Amino acid sequence: MLVIDKDPQAIVAAHILQAGDARVSVCHGSFADMQKFAEEMEPGRAVQGVLLDLGVSSPQLDDPERGFSFMKDGPLDMRMNTSQGSSAAQWIQVAAEEEIARVMYEYGEERFSRRMARAIVAARADQKIIGTLQLAEIVKQAHPAWEKHKHPATRAFQGIRIFINNELGDLERALGVMLELLVVGGRMVAISFHSLEDRLVKQFIQKNVRGDDFPPGVPITYDQLKPRLKMVGKAIKVSADERDVNVRARSAMLRVAEKIA
Repeated sequence: MLVIDKDPQAIVAAHILQAGDARVSVCHGSFADMQKFAEEMEPGRAVQGVLLDLGVSSPQLDDPERGFSFMKDGPLDMRMNTSQGSSAAQWIQVAAEEEIARVMYEYGEERFSRRMARAIVAARADQKIIGTLQLAEIVKQAHPAWEKHKHPATRAFQGIRIFINNELGDLERALGVMLELLVVGGRMVAISFHSLEDRLVKQFIQKNVRGDDFPPGVPITYDQLKPRLKMVGKAIKVSADERDVNVRARSAMLRVAEKIA
């Protein structure tokens, strides 16, 4: 079993767990590079299954020093891999207003992204935005329609986090690599926690279940479409019982597909 994670702290935890099972190998990096890691660990070995556990983790959210949470004050970092790339604070300080708005709209689905971006640019002209609560307050004041039971900075923080970590780009790459890595009969499992992730996974599975695209009306057989996956059951949503004991799982969606060619 090969475990891959961007987060150095998650890697430390994985190594502790690994000590109890010699079958487990741990690699620090993106799951988009799973083929490289697999070849380094055991060249040519068949891969029977891949599990993608997407998005941010509870340890990241619960540690204010990581900068993911808008509920606790900490440095505005948001990087899953703190050893590379720019932090959210560094990016916000130099990004154009249009770019900040685009990121919050595309990756956070924030409909008031332009207002928030304008407020961020105005605030950074007076002082650097370096703290999570500092950014949360700026966004909060720029949000004209607060939703019940949802912090007004939720979508903005999600959008910035996804951008900083290239989460959707890595997911797209990982899905393609995974399909080539799996043996026929091998299965892919993906657990997503928001609609953008789930949409990518769903569309990838559907495309490879359908096979090649042909013009309407072309007389071809199913085999000629060259499908590569089959769906295994329907998408599974979190149960009410699990949601009651783990509120962060409320949006979880699990999809499974099997490689057939």
